[in-house]
Amino acid sequence: MKLKNPLSFTPVPVTIVTAAVYIILIVALLIDHHTLPRSESIDGIDLDVAWRDLQTITTGFHPFNSHQNDEIRGWLLARLESIVQTNAKKRLPVQIAGDKRNNSSEEAVPVTIFSDIISNISDAVNTSSTRSGYSTYFEGTNIIVYIRGSEDDPADGWMHQQKAPGQGGVLVSAHYDSVSTGYGATDDGVGIITILQLVYYFSSPGRQPKRGIVLLLNNGEEDFLNGARAFTQHPLSRFPTTFLNLEGAGAGGKATLFRSSTTEVTKSYKSSKHPFGSVVSADGFRRGLVRSGTDYSIFEQIGLQGLDVAFYGPRSRYHTNQDDTRHTSKASVSHMLSAALATTKDLIGTSEDYSMKSDGVWFDLFGSAFVVFRLHTLFALSVTLLVIAPATLAAIGAFLYRSDRQYILSGSSRPRDLDNSEPVSIKGRRGVFRWPVAFIISTAVVLALAVLIVRVNPLVIYGSPYAVWAMMMSAWLAVAWLCVYTADRYRPTAFQRLYTILWMSLAAWAVMIVATILEQKQQIAGTYLIFFYHAPIFLAVTVTLLEVFGLPKKTNYAMDLQITGPTQSDAQPLDASNDDAEEQQENRIEDDEEADERTSLIRGAEHRRTTFKRYSSPHQREEVEEHERLEAPKRKKVYGLEQPWSHALPSYLWILEFLLVAPFPLILLGQVSLLLTTALSQTLADGSSPLIVYLFISVLTILILSPLAPYLHRYTYHIPLFLTLVALGTLIYNLTAFPFSPSSRLKLRFIQQLDLDTGANNVTITGISHSNYLENTIHALPSNFNQTPTCTLGPEPNLQQCTYTGIPPKVIPLVNSYTEKLPLYHQWLTFNITTLPNKTNTARFTLQGLNTRACKLVFDTPISDFKIQGSGPNDPRFPKIADGGSRELRLWSRTWGRQWRGTISWLDGDEELELLQDQIADFSAKKPTNKGKEHKKELKGRKELVLGQANRPHTQTTRKKKAGGGGSGHITGHAVCLWSDANVPGTIPALDEMWKFAPDWVAVTKAGDGLVEGWKRWVI
Repeated sequence: MKLKNPLSFTPVPVTIVTAAVYIILIVALLIDHHTLPRSESIDGIDLDVAWRDLQTITTGFHPFNSHQNDEIRGWLLARLESIVQTNAKKRLPVQIAGDKRNNSSEEAVPVTIFSDIISNISDAVNTSSTRSGYSTYFEGTNIIVYIRGSEDDPADGWMHQQKAPGQGGVLVSAHYDSVSTGYGATDDGVGIITILQLVYYFSSPGRQPKRGIVLLLNNGEEDFLNGARAFTQHPLSRFPTTFLNLEGAGAGGKATLFRSSTTEVTKSYKSSKHPFGSVVSADGFRRGLVRSGTDYSIFEQIGLQGLDVAFYGPRSRYHTNQDDTRHTSKASVSHMLSAALATTKDLIGTSEDYSMKSDGVWFDLFGSAFVVFRLHTLFALSVTLLVIAPATLAAIGAFLYRSDRQYILSGSSRPRDLDNSEPVSIKGRRGVFRWPVAFIISTAVVLALAVLIVRVNPLVIYGSPYAVWAMMMSAWLAVAWLCVYTADRYRPTAFQRLYTILWMSLAAWAVMIVATILEQKQQIAGTYLIFFYHAPIFLAVTVTLLEVFGLPKKTNYAMDLQITGPTQSDAQPLDASNDDAEEQQENRIEDDEEADERTSLIRGAEHRRTTFKRYSSPHQREEVEEHERLEAPKRKKVYGLEQPWSHALPSYLWILEFLLVAPFPLILLGQVSLLLTTALSQTLADGSSPLIVYLFISVLTILILSPLAPYLHRYTYHIPLFLTLVALGTLIYNLTAFPFSPSSRLKLRFIQQLDLDTGANNVTITGISHSNYLENTIHALPSNFNQTPTCTLGPEPNLQQCTYTGIPPKVIPLVNSYTEKLPLYHQWLTFNITTLPNKTNTARFTLQGLNTRACKLVFDTPISDFKIQGSGPNDPRFPKIADGGSRELRLWSRTWGRQWRGTISWLDGDEELELLQDQIADFSAKKPTNKGKEHKKELKGRKELVLGQANRPHTQTTRKKKAGGGGSGHITGHAVCLWSDANVPGTIPALDEMWKFAPDWVAVTKAGDGLVEGWKRWVI
């Protein structure tokens, strides 16, 4: 049969159009996600110089506690001096207007470089675990560059007062330290060279900013964000009102905007030529789905508003020796650099009122456009849609009813003007519950697959995320098609598309209610996805309902069907095979043979007959005959065995509905899906729950493919058959494939700990607890040939720790070049602690470690106060002691081998008991959560322990007796020093062994602040 309308709602057009749209958009999304914008020349920026600077920075590991860190700091100071001096020698032509110069741009831009070796800070952290937090004392070595703005006070007034919103300068920050196991190319070398180029750009003659710029190269971010905390003690920290933080939580690719303070500052990022990011990442970060921290939180803590721009994948290279220039590119550098320059220029030139502080919604479209608006606007739009959608659909339904075209949910209708007539079957409610049943079955299959993979091979997504996606998507589509196609085959209905879109609209409306509540109560902005998902569905269902107005009035149709039956052409399927047509025709003949004079059916030509009802009067008979003559139904074809009245439905509006319901939601959901897949798939090595990640993919799969649901019953079998094969193939692969590869390595955390009194030497490796990957890696090490590691549960869920005797480290230099002897273990760390005379529960300590500038005190019971000799005054914005006391005091010095002197105080039994009771009461008054319940349980356990200690005498140490202390309490703990410099092979042989002999699918990263910890036990 020749197809008259190539866009009709028939299998071939539906299959081709819908499949083509999805394939084109998915391919476009993948290309956009994985392809970096081409490196482009930026006026005033030298990308080649920036790349050479990055190579210099990444010549070695440079954590804060390493000598390489000092080398990088010295190089950065020299590089900045060179940039400023070069620009100071430049002059622009002087423009003359009369006798006065009207352009002062030929003058050098005022630039000041601060080498901050004064700022220090005492601060505390409340950990997310059930234990108390810890305290830190840090001496900063930041580098700060101030570029004076043309509107800034030429005096130093900017150093002494906080500026009003919109009047202060802009802070741009990056950290120049790396982790001890990574070269820091993207974390945070690219951020550092971006700042160097910004200094070059804004210090060039003619480019002086309107408001001043503070460019911070901080040192110590990798260890509790210490560098940013130290910056808060510098006078320049009171000058900026906005900030841009440049970071790296991956190792290459694109730099994404993943956090923002307010809508107002987010608008500045909109000026980027290639914007990239979604507010969904900010929601996920806020709720702990990504377990990382950046300096962004410190700048917000001191009242600044700003943006967090960072590389985010692949996370398997993050904090490893693959975070180097080999695994990044100039294109990545160009992407962050261009975004930082555009954002900074907008921040210093905008007149935005930053006092508004409104939460924002933002996302990009294919890296070319950036949408940003207030969360309050989204809430207003959501409420409006929640009201308008049901009201509109109810109004359309009312008009359909009043116009006698309410075929939806109609079972039958009585002919008009025919007395005592029997109802005529409409079959309008056929297929009402078809899609909910199909949806439940297909969704159950996808969720079952997710659970199956989690049980059998949960880490396959680590290296093969698209195999998981292919399995989920193909399985859902194949099962959904089988359900709706089979139902349509046996009980065809012309309202299959309409009912499916109606169900989708109802479900989206219900989810929209939850999303609106989250917008208002939890300030979750990622719900914009739900709004832009529901709105197109609402428009599509409106168009679908309007199609029903094209049907004849039900009473007219019923009377026509009573008066005359359709011709053969009416009964012939529009698009069916010859065999199907013959079978359907035979079925009709059989129906004709069983019919009586009171039944009106579709019949073949040789069996057609007109049947009239018995009428009560000749006048009524004449009226019916006149109606037949004037209003006999047109001879139109219907699809298959669908209801005869469906001939009047438009056959082309389905394309408009599909283009409304599918492309835009697919683009938004596709971008977020790819972003979350890259960001979360490799967080399993950090202890994230595999089930949560797979459920994310399952839900996103359903949302992405659901717009195809109204059209699946028209699909030919070719695509579903192909998808079935894909689902089976990928399922087998996902159940059996090895999850890791040299490009997607499993990260294991390394730390070596030494008891400096006994010489006990243990290496602890922390990693994923599934499938013995950790044990097999340790068994591959030569030093473990005759050892059996001891494995226990790890610090996070899904992680375990394995400990074995390691090769002794050589982190302390030789005594001298002649003897070539290492100091004995007990000489690596010297420690002394005594109680103070006439002071209760207070002690003085001295602590010193060789060849290190990082030590700490670990307490078995929390301390209530401490004081470090030489520290500055306390900043009330940063409490010194964590809630409930601090169990650690971490000490970071800017000099090597410093002798720490200070005091600590702790609560006696009664004071600690009172504090514990207050904390328990606070938790009892709050709404219970899982973590809260665990914390409360531990507090009660600690309370019982304190009560037990109070009821039995404890032994005073001879050290305390000799000191003559009068304290009534006692305290025990460890004195620890850290070593983190692994640049010279042989310094930490156990780590070298891991790098050399571990499988090529294993990466090594740090487990703590130090690679090696040496400790001594103490009691007072």
